[in-house]
Amino acid sequence: MPTESGQEVSELSDADLAPAIDALTSASSVTVLCHLQPDADTIGSGLALAIALDRRNVPVQVSFAEPAILPDSLQTLPGGDFLVAPDEVADEVDLLVTVDCGSVGRLGRLRDRLDGARRTVVVDHHRSNTCFGEINVVDAAAESTASVIARLLDLMGAEIDKDVAHCLYAGLVTDTGSFRWVRPGTHALAERLLETGIDGGRIARALLDTHPFGWLPMLSRVLGSAELVQECAQGRGLVYAVVERSDVGDLRSEEVESVIDIVRTTSDAEVAAVFKEMPDGDATDGPLWSVSLRSKDSVDVSAVAAQLGGGGHRFAAGYTTRGPIAELVSALTDALE
Repeated sequence: MPTESGQEVSELSDADLAPAIDALTSASSVTVLCHLQPDADTIGSGLALAIALDRRNVPVQVSFAEPAILPDSLQTLPGGDFLVAPDEVADEVDLLVTVDCGSVGRLGRLRDRLDGARRTVVVDHHRSNTCFGEINVVDAAAESTASVIARLLDLMGAEIDKDVAHCLYAGLVTDTGSFRWVRPGTHALAERLLETGIDGGRIARALLDTHPFGWLPMLSRVLGSAELVQECAQGRGLVYAVVERSDVGDLRSEEVESVIDIVRTTSDAEVAAVFKEMPDGDATDGPLWSVSLRSKDSVDVSAVAAQLGGGGHRFAAGYTTRGPIAELVSALTDALE
């Protein structure tokens, strides 16, 4: 429901959340699945929930399909002991919860664990969520999945102490772009989390402003590929850059993901895109690309991404595609018209 300022306010009542609360509080065992290439929102949400469930003496596992190792910036989050490798995720469980996953595909090879769960709960804030769970808690107005988890924890009567707050703040600060994209209540939640004693500045720096030296030459090469298509998006402009595998070297995936935050600052374009070449064992149909999209205030890139097989938020979305880069840029420009 939009406010007078155009911001959305959740229409999910406590009654709407009751089935999820019942499932969480009655579960005898829980698996929490995060999405592929995990970010702070999915991992922070998953670990915060795991900590709360463990305190209720509920056996709980947290996992994600790939990469093999959690990004360095996320390894200091509390609750890491609950993380298990994909092959160690139980085949059968009383309750399976997915966090920040807009579709089954975002679970990767762990999608088959849905079949072995007695009940499933989907917790997310993506408007494009396909609601693939038995119980779906999808608050499209929420700024992060961590915000949705915070509300669920409150309804469960779980304490949001320093460890839980650290995990939730990680999701909140990253998915709001250091509080550039907020809604009524965002800062109130941040203040509540900070009051537990966490160091918000340190958490934000570790997640958003810390890169190895190798990131600088990579960024130089990639930004050199940037192109501006001024006539795109009905004259509002598209800027895009390409990250090839040869540009990446041994850099972590999180360094590559950060490129979009630089490209989107271009004042000449409403929409920014970064095409990132992915490791791929079968390139017969051309290289595989993960595409990040961002917009400033007038283009719904989640709708654009949906046309191209992906999804996301109004101002931040993405999709995966395959083929020569020239053809993919052409497909994107067509979708933006």
